[in-house]
Amino acid sequence: MFKKFEMELAGRTLRADIGRVAAQANGAVLLHYGDTVVLSTATASEKPREGIDFFPLSVEYEEKMYAVGKIPGGFNKREGKASENAILTSRVIDRPMRPLFPKDYRNDVTLNNMVMSVDPDCSPELTAMLGSAIATAISDIPFDGPTSTTQVGLIDGEFVFNPNAAQRAVSDLQLTVASTREKVIMIEAGANEVPEAKMIEAIFAAHEVNQEVIKFIDMIVADCGKEKHAYTSCAIPEELFAAIKEIVPPAEMEVAVFTDVKQVREENLRVIREKLEEAFADNEEWLAILGEALYQYQKKTVRKMILVDHKRPDGRAIDQIRPLAAETDIIPRVHGSAMFTRGQTQICTVTTLGPLSEAQKLDGLDEAEVSKRYMHHYNFPAYSVGETKPSRGPGRREIGHGALAERALLPVLPSEEEFPYAIRTVSETFESNGSTSQASVCASSMSLMAAGVPIKAAVAGISAGLVTGDTDDEYLVLTDIQGLEDFFGDMDFKVAGTHKGITAIQMDIKIHGLTRAIIEEAIACTKKARTYILDEVMAKAIAEPREEVGQYAPKIRSMQIDPAKIGDVVGQRGKTINAIIEQTGVKIDITDDGAVSICGTDAEKMEEAMKMIATIVTDFEAGMVFEGKVISIKEFGAFVEFAPGKEGMVHISKISKERIKQVEDVLTLGDKVKVVCLGKDKMGRISFSMKDVDEE
Repeated sequence: MFKKFEMELAGRTLRADIGRVAAQANGAVLLHYGDTVVLSTATASEKPREGIDFFPLSVEYEEKMYAVGKIPGGFNKREGKASENAILTSRVIDRPMRPLFPKDYRNDVTLNNMVMSVDPDCSPELTAMLGSAIATAISDIPFDGPTSTTQVGLIDGEFVFNPNAAQRAVSDLQLTVASTREKVIMIEAGANEVPEAKMIEAIFAAHEVNQEVIKFIDMIVADCGKEKHAYTSCAIPEELFAAIKEIVPPAEMEVAVFTDVKQVREENLRVIREKLEEAFADNEEWLAILGEALYQYQKKTVRKMILVDHKRPDGRAIDQIRPLAAETDIIPRVHGSAMFTRGQTQICTVTTLGPLSEAQKLDGLDEAEVSKRYMHHYNFPAYSVGETKPSRGPGRREIGHGALAERALLPVLPSEEEFPYAIRTVSETFESNGSTSQASVCASSMSLMAAGVPIKAAVAGISAGLVTGDTDDEYLVLTDIQGLEDFFGDMDFKVAGTHKGITAIQMDIKIHGLTRAIIEEAIACTKKARTYILDEVMAKAIAEPREEVGQYAPKIRSMQIDPAKIGDVVGQRGKTINAIIEQTGVKIDITDDGAVSICGTDAEKMEEAMKMIATIVTDFEAGMVFEGKVISIKEFGAFVEFAPGKEGMVHISKISKERIKQVEDVLTLGDKVKVVCLGKDKMGRISFSMKDVDEE
């Protein structure tokens, strides 16, 4: 039966159509927010997937180009692989939803969100987040929700909830907060150096808005929600844990994991596993789940050591950062490079500069953004964690980490007017043991400065972890978590920023939310660590941006021309501008407002190109002197090209002070000559004189 539910959300109507479409899904909602429409569905397999030790959740966000009235580009004229924005949106939907499914649930679950219509003032990403929460909450899939998500902007110091397109364009904050009834469960932010106190205020203002939406979802569930289905638990039997502890007492497990060298710890655990496999050789059922049981045993051991004994696996204090190192210019001939090392995490970032024409063209649902001038790419090869597998290109994790670092650095980049370059930074992970994304922020900040990019301030990033107990008051926040603390802990709270404030946040958790006290402590400890990294490590490697771009980087000169003369510079079918490029070897970009950017590595050639363009757009007056090349000889005179696509005629009587019988007596094709402008002849052509140059 079709039912419709409505509420007002940030000045626009949110409408959920239940039972109207997709009836065979476990849960489905056609969600309208303004004129944005997203079909969100939740489906689950009937039985658990065999042979796995994780919850197989898949989240999809499908961008349909018809939603914005476009036909897809390319040969096939249909949507292809997911865009970067679609992948990032899928990740943001996944993060608050995943912790709320049962930990022992192994049935395949897919949350699909299909964007069918886009109202620029009503975010389709936000609509999909709410749609997934509603579809799962009303389904029969076990889920400890609902959740709600709110976006927050900051304009002139005031918060704006779920900002429209115009507000997003001028906002100093792009914050997304997901909540349960009691706690915050996900934070994602990009910000223009927003102070910590203001960020905390924004997070909990969003949390309050989320409570109103949760009441709305609760009303829908009460009216048409399905009873949650029973499922086969895949929890490890307690008798297996007891048997493992008999063979490997807790004290022995603590010794095995208590080391700051990842390889040593892995070898210790390998020995323990071999001992257990030998002990359980006759029990195939236990052998099949031994890996998961050993993982759970490690987890309990590490959590107890941290929470109860205040001992971290590598022996550090709770607020201590691992050993740090930073250096620049480690790669020759590139435009800029830097390496940042934190313990066993090591990132090298290389910066490449190019003309603005090399900015990335975007083809998506957001009509406000058609190109991207700054691109940050992050790579995570298998060797960085001591594994062997072929590279298949960046996965969702790599794309997410790259986007996070990009978001952290955008607020400090110079404007196109200040620095007319397209900029690409590539972070190569040399070694990984915790929070490579934040190490890439540090390395990228230094690499940009080494390349001569005049960033407004250095940016550093650090991650905080969390181990919780049985109550909200029983917890410990850890500074600079390593891999083991990330795997077995409850939180990865990444914060990047400058001395002035925060530029990016990404919070992943494995529990049912965080209290305000935990969030405030995590932000405070990352602020302290970030300040230390900026002052004591990065500033000593490179204190400020270099005054000029490097030897091998392209140089860019800018000039302004009358927009009405752009056609003269380009020429018919690009003939004129291509001739300039061919003669000088530079790259030329011209915007609609007449801004000309000339990019090259040879200063003389760049100057030559600028002179050519200046000549082309000049309104010619008598007395102006030019240098040109003879391109055509006639009986009555010669034609001289003084700039690509621009030519004038020297009458035979104006070639020499002495009388000549024919033009060839003085000139041949290709001769370079100096001429003075006499104005225009009766046919409107520019008339030149060679013999009167000296008089000028």
